[in-house]
Amino acid sequence: MAFLNPDDCRFLKIVSKLNYVNPFLPERIRYEREALGDAFDESKADWNLLGDDPDFHLVNTKKITDRAYPLLMKLQERLRKGMQATRKELELYEDTALFLVYHYYAQQFKQDIIHPKKGPTYDYFKEFNHYWGLLFDIPGYDLPQKTEAAHIFACIFQVRRAFLYIFRAIIGRSAVAANLRAAVWNSIFTHDMRRYRRSFFKCMGDFATLIFGPTGSGKELVATAIGQARYIPFNPQTRTFKDDFFNTFFPINLSALPATLVESELFGHRRGAFTGALEDRKGWLEACPAAGTVFLDEIGELDPLVQVKLLRVIQARTFQRLGSTKTLAFEGKIVAATHRDIHLAMEEGDFRKDLYYRLCSDIITTPSLRQQMHESPEVLWDLVGYISQRVAGSEGEKLAGEVKSWIKDKLGLDYTWPGNIRELEQCVRNIMIRREYHPAIVKDSIAEEGLMASFRQGILTLEELCGLYCSWIYDRVGSYAETARRLRLDRRTVKKYVDQSKAQGAGQRHRRGPLH
Repeated sequence: MAFLNPDDCRFLKIVSKLNYVNPFLPERIRYEREALGDAFDESKADWNLLGDDPDFHLVNTKKITDRAYPLLMKLQERLRKGMQATRKELELYEDTALFLVYHYYAQQFKQDIIHPKKGPTYDYFKEFNHYWGLLFDIPGYDLPQKTEAAHIFACIFQVRRAFLYIFRAIIGRSAVAANLRAAVWNSIFTHDMRRYRRSFFKCMGDFATLIFGPTGSGKELVATAIGQARYIPFNPQTRTFKDDFFNTFFPINLSALPATLVESELFGHRRGAFTGALEDRKGWLEACPAAGTVFLDEIGELDPLVQVKLLRVIQARTFQRLGSTKTLAFEGKIVAATHRDIHLAMEEGDFRKDLYYRLCSDIITTPSLRQQMHESPEVLWDLVGYISQRVAGSEGEKLAGEVKSWIKDKLGLDYTWPGNIRELEQCVRNIMIRREYHPAIVKDSIAEEGLMASFRQGILTLEELCGLYCSWIYDRVGSYAETARRLRLDRRTVKKYVDQSKAQGAGQRHRRGPLH
């Protein structure tokens, strides 16, 4: 008798792929369909685009686990009886066991993530360790060792955190949102989770992540998902994790602070290092544990002198407090974000190229709300519902209805939301408090009418027309680089036209006077 018949072997190969696939990519659906054949439920196939809690839609996953479990028990019995299996068959056994263990403990981990307790003891590791021994402690076979149980327990907890944080941070049913979720997942685990489990989990903190995107598009949400989904070692003796995941994220908005205060926040200081330094103080880099993340928001605004010091942190993983000569080690991860065109900033000398090339090993771009709505208009209502629930609690559903009505009747469905998700959130809050929301900018339709009127009258020079059109595109995408890509122009040319157009607009307003 063969250890695996052809049909079971084919099924377990697919389960093995599912065990390591990025759950937000279409490959997951393809593997589930291949595994189940006619039993595959198409209606719940892409929970990534359904908009609500994906755990309610994992019907295909349950069907796969229902088939995989008795098959695994049969194979386990054969191994214990001494039946020989090839190295590949043992790998399939191992991957299937890990797949089942993850889904068995998924809900338990979910409760501990959603309702975290200070320093909780994970007593169910004792049960986990028991099942681990039953699955893998089989004499004569090179299967995972008993000592790996704590590491796998930590990996499963990390995967569960990543899944929940990513899905909750990135709202929307568009493919744009789904692709962003997949990109964040790869930022945490790389594209090869098998290698991550074996060794990469130790070194991912050495790789910085750089997030690009227009203001208000959710860059900090992405950074938070990455920061709170890092690998944290588990101690099997105390049955606790080394760090509390909800205390490992340290954000600092660089544009909101003067350079001296930025240095103090990042590096810390010794007493007397500057006026007002009355005592020693730890900075974020020192307070951040090995499993932690320091988030540098608006890094494009960082003072050039501080850029030099940050470069040293990333290169040598060391720093010094202000006023101190003692060298300290930084063991955490750096995540940075900016809405600026960094390439243009480097060309103009505002941002160091060597710093950029230390940050760009992992790049994520957050889309504007307009981009998401262009592909999937219903994403606007998804976000309204989510934000309303968050700010109004039990009154969220009623508030969401009021917000939707105001948007339809007063703003119109063609409103482009230049402030992105942040503006939408303020719209919800305004309507909650005052029952109305009025944007601070002129509506797009009015600006477009003015542009078309000038075009029809033939009063624009070619230079003015280029400037207005470049500005019109730039206002919608929020990036010189994206504008240049769409218009097939150099970024510097785009910036020249946009700056000229803004200067001309300001001059015309000045000549007309403040009341016009």
